[in-house]
Amino acid sequence: MLFKGWRYDDAQVVVLNSCTVKGPSEQHFKNEIDRALKGKKHVVLAGCVVQSDRSYRSVASVIGVQQIDKIVEVVEETIKGHKVSFMSAKRHGKRSPGAELALPKIRKNELIEIVPISTGCLNNCTYCKTKHARGQLASYSIDSIVSRIRNVCEYDKVVEIWLTSEDLGAWGIDLGHTIPELLNSIVNVLPKKCMLRLGMSNPPYMLDHLDEISRILSHPNVYEFLHIPVQSGSDSVLLEMKREYSISDFQKICDFMLARHPNITIATDIICGYPTETDEDFKLTYELVNKYKFPVLFINQFYPRPGTVAAKLKRIPTHIVKARTRQLNELFLSYTNIHKSVLGTTQTVLVTDIAHDKVKFLAHNKFYQQVLIDPGQPNIMGQWVNVKIVSFGKFSMVAQIVYSSTFSQILFTIIIFTCYILFYLK
Repeated sequence: MLFKGWRYDDAQVVVLNSCTVKGPSEQHFKNEIDRALKGKKHVVLAGCVVQSDRSYRSVASVIGVQQIDKIVEVVEETIKGHKVSFMSAKRHGKRSPGAELALPKIRKNELIEIVPISTGCLNNCTYCKTKHARGQLASYSIDSIVSRIRNVCEYDKVVEIWLTSEDLGAWGIDLGHTIPELLNSIVNVLPKKCMLRLGMSNPPYMLDHLDEISRILSHPNVYEFLHIPVQSGSDSVLLEMKREYSISDFQKICDFMLARHPNITIATDIICGYPTETDEDFKLTYELVNKYKFPVLFINQFYPRPGTVAAKLKRIPTHIVKARTRQLNELFLSYTNIHKSVLGTTQTVLVTDIAHDKVKFLAHNKFYQQVLIDPGQPNIMGQWVNVKIVSFGKFSMVAQIVYSSTFSQILFTIIIFTCYILFYLK
């Protein structure tokens, strides 16, 4: 991760983490390696790219995804001029999800704790290289996850928990448990101030637990939000991708959740231009998006990843892939999931960040919709507040804080008293 404003000249050692999902990400990683080496810096390489490609091990010190807790040791040895390698698919001789969850961390946002619940997956998607690095599913225990969440909620300023994994719904299969068991254990320890957001889950592992997941989403401390990647609206393409579900399976999940949670935010992913995707296949994808009008849609062009099955297939011409991507993006931008009926309504939202404009507060309601709160308010970061919606767009609502009559009277009294003091000090 490169932090805005930092300079290589200031660094004694450069640690570069990597993602292997897309070609451009890996190319950016390579460019940063060249930049660091040309600057004669000590370099440590980490992440999925390094784990799945042995050639990087001759370039600099490397650390694997299972050994991230060794980062201090690797950096210290690298500064001494040693090229070291901590690279194994196992920890202590056995398959595990990775470093202990109790390790200290510096959060990008001190209010949000990101908790990995597992690593790896059970699928064999033809386009995905991540499994080459992460391997088979390995889940953290219920006790370790719940203990981490309980501790950060009690002793830190955390008000929001994000569960992450390659496939949240598959958690626990390797341990003989199910994802509802974990989620029920988590919500039992969440304080009233704290919200839980579920991470990405592939359709096959949601189908067996629809009732349980729906009940968990109804919990007051759980966002009504699901991220379920569909990738294509065509059964034939899904079969080629080895996605292990049909479009009817995916629609069953959406229909079930929408019937019980009408305002739920369902996010999904689409890959445009998979090598076997025909015009008819793309039409089915377009129709699927048009039917559900997903409020969050991640549209990705197909990138062949070295070593994957799909990389050996003949690619669709670039101009066709770009045209399909553009059509899908235009469809996404043509509708809104936030409607005029929200104007003037009062909502209770949790404030966790500053908006992109660096002025407004950023909050979310129970359905994980973005609510931007006008500046000029007292410090409300990390707090639940009542707001009145004054305007809206495709991606967010703009709101003003609604104060109780008692609070308003106190605030008015403070303002009047301050004015008197300032007047007599003149």
